[in-house]
Amino acid sequence: MKKHYLITPGPTPIPPEVSAKEGLPILHHRTSEFGTIFLEVLENLKYVFQTKNDVLLLTASGTGSMEASAANLVSPGETAIVASTGNFGDRWAKLLDTYGAKVVLLREIDGQSVDIAKVQDALRKNPDAKAVFTQHTETSTGVVNDIKTLGSIISQSNALLVVDAISGLVGQELRMDDWKVDVVVTGSQKGLMTAPGLSFTSLSPRAWAAVEASKSPRFYFDYRRMKKALADKGTPFTPGVTLIVALAEALRQIRQEGLENVWARHTWLANATRAGVKAMGLTLFAKTPCDVLTSITVPAGIEGKKIVKRMREEHGVSIAGGQGELVGKIVRLAHMGYMDRFDIITALSSLEMILSDMGAKIELGKGVGAAQQLLVKGPAGTR
Repeated sequence: MKKHYLITPGPTPIPPEVSAKEGLPILHHRTSEFGTIFLEVLENLKYVFQTKNDVLLLTASGTGSMEASAANLVSPGETAIVASTGNFGDRWAKLLDTYGAKVVLLREIDGQSVDIAKVQDALRKNPDAKAVFTQHTETSTGVVNDIKTLGSIISQSNALLVVDAISGLVGQELRMDDWKVDVVVTGSQKGLMTAPGLSFTSLSPRAWAAVEASKSPRFYFDYRRMKKALADKGTPFTPGVTLIVALAEALRQIRQEGLENVWARHTWLANATRAGVKAMGLTLFAKTPCDVLTSITVPAGIEGKKIVKRMREEHGVSIAGGQGELVGKIVRLAHMGYMDRFDIITALSSLEMILSDMGAKIELGKGVGAAQQLLVKGPAGTR
């Protein structure tokens, strides 16, 4: 018998109470019964976004909300600055280019976070820039960006700050309103502990002005159409009804735990994971690591893709490998959403055994033991 453990940065494990909701009889999306759940979800999304602004719900993966933001905020020929720290930051550039924007790409070396000075310089050189697009946490490399400082700086310009928080929302502190972020997008399958298929966008009043002015073609992804439907307490097209019902339960659990407690739990798990990785003699890849996953440099002489394959096939432990130029060079262990201390112990134990069997100089139990020293007590010293 082999059990399966999901230690990937999306999809992430789903609480059984959330999964159970998807098995209930489906509701029609134009009924008061579904409307009550829908409005509860939107209100609780404001809580996790830390905003007073409306949150739009799209039946699409997180990239759907990214594309919608590109289409709704920037007209063809307008300038958009992209501060990218990895594969998903690069996606902003590709989407904006698709919609005819003039893209100014600030691409950091993999493992490095956004250079604030470069953004300031780009804003000086491009005073007509419509927006700065970046990521909260970049899961392809494992870094976190200083969104609070970026918000403080960009809010003093004419540009909007647009943040991909698909992997970071709920798992890492992000305060949309307080940090002066104009647009935040996220998806259902990471910190929100629900199956893939939903994405969300919240926009500031400044961002809504840009939406009204944008000349980009749009139909399904038209934020104006969504806002109008929201006034009638609905969506313009058929939403993912069962996913929304499940999400309602996930959001209730997040509110019950308390958002700041959720952030603290993620920091606790991240610190324990990194303590274990270092004790094994491995090197962390990200210079400014985020709290939702840990990226690890693969030891010399070891093939990273084989680590991922063997952990999954032999132990039932699914982790992620590198992307793009990092294929085979790093592995990534997630600690986001519905995870606790024993997910970390399981992942580190499997990694130790596979690496040892592949010839790496790993002392079995050393990484697990180091992690246990931090996991023996909870994030606030609780048991």
